[in-house]
Amino acid sequence: MLKKTLAAFVLLSLLALNSGGAKIGAQPARGDNGFKLGSEVLLESYYHLVKGKKVGLVTNQSGVNSRGESTIEIFQGDRDIDLVALYGPEHGIDGKARAGEYVESYVHPELGIPVYSLYGATRMPTEEMLRGIDVLVFDIQDIGARTYTYISTLNYCMVAAQKYGKPVVVLDRPNPLGGMIVEGPVLEDRFISFVGVDNLPKAHGMTAGELARFFNRKIGTDLHVVPMEGYRRGMVFQDTGLEWVQTSPNIPDLDSVFGYMATGLGEGTGVFQADKFKWVGGRSLDSASMAALLNSADLSGVTFIPEQRGDAGGVRLRITNYYLFNPARSGIYALAHAFSLGQFRVPKSGATAREIVMFDKVMGTDKIGQCLEQGLSPEEIVTKYTPALERFKEERARYLLSDYGPQLAVVAGGSHVYFDVDPFIDGSSRLIVPFRALCEALGAGVDWDPQTREVTIVKGDTRVQFTIDSTAALVNGEEKTMDTRAVIRDGRTMIPLRYAGEYLGARVTWYADKRIAVID
Repeated sequence: MLKKTLAAFVLLSLLALNSGGAKIGAQPARGDNGFKLGSEVLLESYYHLVKGKKVGLVTNQSGVNSRGESTIEIFQGDRDIDLVALYGPEHGIDGKARAGEYVESYVHPELGIPVYSLYGATRMPTEEMLRGIDVLVFDIQDIGARTYTYISTLNYCMVAAQKYGKPVVVLDRPNPLGGMIVEGPVLEDRFISFVGVDNLPKAHGMTAGELARFFNRKIGTDLHVVPMEGYRRGMVFQDTGLEWVQTSPNIPDLDSVFGYMATGLGEGTGVFQADKFKWVGGRSLDSASMAALLNSADLSGVTFIPEQRGDAGGVRLRITNYYLFNPARSGIYALAHAFSLGQFRVPKSGATAREIVMFDKVMGTDKIGQCLEQGLSPEEIVTKYTPALERFKEERARYLLSDYGPQLAVVAGGSHVYFDVDPFIDGSSRLIVPFRALCEALGAGVDWDPQTREVTIVKGDTRVQFTIDSTAALVNGEEKTMDTRAVIRDGRTMIPLRYAGEYLGARVTWYADKRIAVID
């Protein structure tokens, strides 16, 4: 009865909550890849997880589907879902509270159900908060950084659910940075805090669902991850076709998302970010010198523009390629170069947990501070943390969702290329990809002869021919020898990317640290 009488009020309330993002009633923002969020897949394929259940929903204003409709509204309007409680992370369920601001619990004025704050008197649901629910559902957009506290809330909810015997359902959402960038120092146990709840690097390269699977290796809760459809690991947020909804007051847009780890690492040092993570610098720094150092470094996908802000010098980030930009590594470089140019200090942690400074919590270790004091270069600092990072990558692989494809990506003409069969690296260390999707991305015509098992590609005046299982290729009738071959795999004809691209006059660059091939 309450649902019916309050429906109009609910709609008005949620329209207000969504004022910063996509509008309710808009058409689905899906591309040709058939992308669907976990919240949409839930209702189509995993409805049994919530049907007939008393649901507690952990969410905020970012919990909307591809039409901008709030998960709160959808659950509240479904007669077979009994939404009985809401739980809000840092910034509250409307995302308006300032960073670190205490948020009170209250009764929702329109829905008449409790809204429990998980950033107030407690950050972990209590037994009383969970008593009236059958299942706890999590639907919040993350930004891909270990220190962003929404994933800490996910972790704490899983711990509480395990303790009090409640299943957890995570409605998966994309990592806006993509799943290829895994970077930064790995958090050590001593530095576990609410800005780092597990042994993750600064950039973890996982979705919320994959993080939940990773967390669960220690927690052991009854976990169900509802995957997205049409999501591939190499996609950045722009590839999804979704409209970005401000996740917190200082993350209004995607440039803030991508700049977060590149500019926000200097807590307590005197190196600081500004303009919502789009500028980094410090007092007495020479802007031109800092820009020159950063622009001469091997940092892909970004240019640094010198910019003075009052008595502080620094640089503004101009991201030129969102696939290649490595925010966490760029942040280490910015911090190290700022220290080399200015007079900054490293905050010191004490021996007890209460004496751990925020700088070390953000880094997940005190070793980065030690490196800065020793005057190490950014390259030397990266070398120091790389062994632990490589060990993390091996462990991480166990928790990735196979639905999202391999840790390989191809970008052509500035866009992610979608394949219906996963690319792979063969025994000759060559990236092999389905030929038709690649040729379409390159604007080339294609033909397949099943009798001769030959692939013919034509672009302009160039004609390239590959034969299955042959190391020879013909380019305008001239035979070329390759160190690999075209193959048939999973019913698809696949060709070596580098040879195909270069034979057609394109430049192919392989970024080994990101496992991304770029064709331009």
